[in-house]
Amino acid sequence: MKKSIPIKQAFDVLEGFIADIEAPVVEFVARQDNDPFKILIATILSSRTNDVITTRVISRLFERVTNLKDLESIDQEELKDLIYPVGFYRQKTVQLKKLPYVISVKFAGTIPSEIDDLVMLPGVGRKTANLVRNTAFGKPAICVDVHVHRITNRWGYVNTKNPLETELELRAKLPVEYWSKVNHYLVSLGQTVCKPRNPKCPECALTGLCPKLV
Repeated sequence: MKKSIPIKQAFDVLEGFIADIEAPVVEFVARQDNDPFKILIATILSSRTNDVITTRVISRLFERVTNLKDLESIDQEELKDLIYPVGFYRQKTVQLKKLPYVISVKFAGTIPSEIDDLVMLPGVGRKTANLVRNTAFGKPAICVDVHVHRITNRWGYVNTKNPLETELELRAKLPVEYWSKVNHYLVSLGQTVCKPRNPKCPECALTGLCPKLV
């Protein structure tokens, strides 16, 4: 049987590791203003966009757009200019302009907190839905991106083929106390040390715990 990482020890180590790493942009937005609308918008814009660009864009956007009414009234061309150069900014412009109507019709003007409801919103997939549910509403959710998928498989903690399978397997076996931490911790680890190619194993804080490093 493939050896698996001792998960509690791993998270204890990673808690110290991420202390000196800047929080992801969505978490930063939540700390500044725990507004579900802003967290939703920041999460959509951050998809396939690095945090430096996302931070610059949302700072500019939130000076002009602070709620669903603002988003509904802003001209589409102005919105496109404001969110450039996030990844897929043209597609995201269209999606953002649809949000007020969908939220109004389906959810009485209130941003939902359940995964099955959130994925009904334009521009929201499971990763975004889980992140919004956890960050904006403080409800248990596991946000699985490529880093979480790659690293938990590298650890031998899961044996999955795609992020959806990883999310479902983590829901079944990862203690709930780590659900809100797993994305932040593993994205930080994956961006700096445990990279897809040529991971910096000699620099990893998990030496002695990770099966790859034992």
